[in-house]
Amino acid sequence: MVAPATPQTPFAPVVGWPAVPHGMSFREATSVGVGPDGRVYVFSRGQWPVMVFDTDGHFLDTWGGGEFVRPHGISFDLEGNLFLTDVGLHTVQKRTPHGQLLMQIGEPRKPAPLHSGIPFNQPTQVAVHPRTGELFVSDGYGNSSIHHFSPDGKLIKSWGAPGDGPGQFSLPHNICFIGDDRLLVADRENFRLQVFTLDGEFVLQKHMHKPQALFAGRGDDTNTYVAEGRTVPLMEATMRTGRRVIILDRDLNEVQRLGNETGGEMPQQFISPHGMAVDDEGSIYVAEVSYTALGSRLPVPQEVVSLRKWHRVDGGSAAGGMPESAIPGYLAGVRTDGPGAAVPLPHSEG
Repeated sequence: MVAPATPQTPFAPVVGWPAVPHGMSFREATSVGVGPDGRVYVFSRGQWPVMVFDTDGHFLDTWGGGEFVRPHGISFDLEGNLFLTDVGLHTVQKRTPHGQLLMQIGEPRKPAPLHSGIPFNQPTQVAVHPRTGELFVSDGYGNSSIHHFSPDGKLIKSWGAPGDGPGQFSLPHNICFIGDDRLLVADRENFRLQVFTLDGEFVLQKHMHKPQALFAGRGDDTNTYVAEGRTVPLMEATMRTGRRVIILDRDLNEVQRLGNETGGEMPQQFISPHGMAVDDEGSIYVAEVSYTALGSRLPVPQEVVSLRKWHRVDGGSAAGGMPESAIPGYLAGVRTDGPGAAVPLPHSEG
């Protein structure tokens, strides 16, 4: 485990990570997680919903074909089991690292009434308590609630309602722990983070630009990682509005940020960060809903970059990227036009 990042901790994008086998694709990688086994699990909306890589980007496995509707979030318990949220099925699934279904919460394709506070209507993410194994679920696109479940899936408590006041939500999009006694919720359309006790009592809030993904550092890493999504279409070509990863300390003070001042496909840019994970070496993995944000809006709809790795230079490995000699040719072909495009900064200024 690495120490917390500081303002001086260097990170750099790994160009060309990972090595996706010929013929396979993500369409868009909605979320990414690093399991206790050290493997990187990608939950995507293509024909191969779960793809597994090592941290160097080598392809290891895939499963879940035909079993999901609209993949959204991924997280793990201490045993390495996956918790997958599907906003199309309206379910939370617990699966083994090889895809065996162990538990399902929610009835597939039968959402709860809109904003009823009843689980689920398009749930977004699961946070597993590091000691008790209890589950906290953010819910979601058709609800404005947080649900607390026992490890075996029994509902303990729900809280939240539509609105912009303390304890209210406008799309609770992600959830994680701060230590083991506070919950952090990405209240996306209210452009803020909210902190709660485990009983749902409001503690504080912090403004962020459209927070979409959260990750709590593990072990000695006491940082909290927040990914901000794209701005509204009218402002897409502007600078310094979202499309970045911000590293915070446990008091939610900013430590540093990744991504340059514009959005796009260049290695040091982001399009719409949507899921995030950090490995034991401190390297950061970011999944983006880039087909929704950009690829689907091109004159000829197509897949664009949706998964990135930024390696922590003082600890993480940069393996798995393309050869340095190939990078100039790769950059020459990267798209710099289309919806949301802005003039990219030079590659050296990442």
